[in-house]
Amino acid sequence: MAHAMSKPKKALIVSLILIGLVLPAYIVFQKVQPDQELQSIVKPYTFSVWRHELQALFRGLGEILRLGESVDADDSATVEEYFMLVGQIKAIESTIALADGDEEEIEMLEAALARLEGQRATLEGKTRRILEKQINQVLVDQGILNPLDKYLSIKLVFPPVQFELEKPVNLLVISPRERIESQERILLSPNLELEEKEAIESEVDDLGISSLVVELSGFAGVWPTMVAEDLDLRRTLKIVVEEWFHQYLAFRPLGFLYLLDSIGVRKNSEIVTMNETMAGIVAEEISAQVISTFYQREEIEDQSNEAGFDFDEEMRQTRRAVDEYLAQGKIEEAEKFMEGKRHHFVAEGYYIRKLNQAYFAFHGIYAYKPASTSPVYDDLTELRRESASLKEFVSKVAAMTSYDDLKKATDGRWPRDNHQPLFIFLSLTTRGLIPLMLALCLRLRGRFW
Repeated sequence: MAHAMSKPKKALIVSLILIGLVLPAYIVFQKVQPDQELQSIVKPYTFSVWRHELQALFRGLGEILRLGESVDADDSATVEEYFMLVGQIKAIESTIALADGDEEEIEMLEAALARLEGQRATLEGKTRRILEKQINQVLVDQGILNPLDKYLSIKLVFPPVQFELEKPVNLLVISPRERIESQERILLSPNLELEEKEAIESEVDDLGISSLVVELSGFAGVWPTMVAEDLDLRRTLKIVVEEWFHQYLAFRPLGFLYLLDSIGVRKNSEIVTMNETMAGIVAEEISAQVISTFYQREEIEDQSNEAGFDFDEEMRQTRRAVDEYLAQGKIEEAEKFMEGKRHHFVAEGYYIRKLNQAYFAFHGIYAYKPASTSPVYDDLTELRRESASLKEFVSKVAAMTSYDDLKKATDGRWPRDNHQPLFIFLSLTTRGLIPLMLALCLRLRGRFW
């Protein structure tokens, strides 16, 4: 008689499959690195996906062996307690940073901090599983299940919603000085001190380009995804959903093309902006539904400084002015202007460490941010209003392969199917070990793309 596979075995198999899909894609990403001079600068600080995934696998094995403790999606009290501890930890860390040298006071604060961190660590695993279950339930309720749900009637969410609460990777963003363009994106270690970030930027800037090291809130290039451990509940939910959705999209035309951009095979800035903006819209809606379903409260918009400084409008004006300077070839004037604006933002209470072309190149791919000049957000929100459900909206946009498809959809013309089963197959095989050499060869022979 055949025996049903145990939960630990199923979880282990799924983990190995997904890690096997993530790692090969990273091989291509690593091989498509920029020139040698830049590589020599970043090499000591690069992030090792191999090492991270192996560590995650061993951590996961430990949890798999302890799967006897089930969690209830309605156990919101545990989640609330966890994020209360996160808030207390951040408050004490800020107090320590501002302490005036009173050693006795600092020792007391550090002891309290250690106690709170221990309590947080105890609740972390259970909190993650509860949030995963809550998000999974809302996705099922919305009918957003897996890349094949159009063809198979299986109520299975894939990829599984799983994440780690940790310090995510840093990202080195590089733009030319004469225009705003995301030319390179290089993964760096999560454990960089401010001095190291500034040293990297200084060396890269000396090459005649603009650079910025960005501390990410989440990262979908590994499985389980990485989510920052110091965020509040609402922000954590949003990042978890956003990173999961990137992995979901990777098996659909829109996300597959983003995968090709990420590994350097086929660059397309419009596809990048559509992916990031779409993920933000979906994450906002799903996370709000989780909050209202399991935490019986509506999220209150931040009204601080409402009648005073308008950050969004000021940033939009700054971006427009910088574009005008650069269009006229006035690079030094643009950089001087941005530094002056940075001081202005800081004086108004908005800390920006570095405001330059790379800053706008990074934040500009999120079309809902004021640093962007892309019309993608307006087009997507219009399409969402016209869609009967979130699932319909996701199905429409996930099938797109260009910004032209989005424009056609907003004009009432349904985008073509784009052979979605083929894209699912390609997404899987592109991440497989054997086709990696083909992907590299195709990149070298770029005219075929």
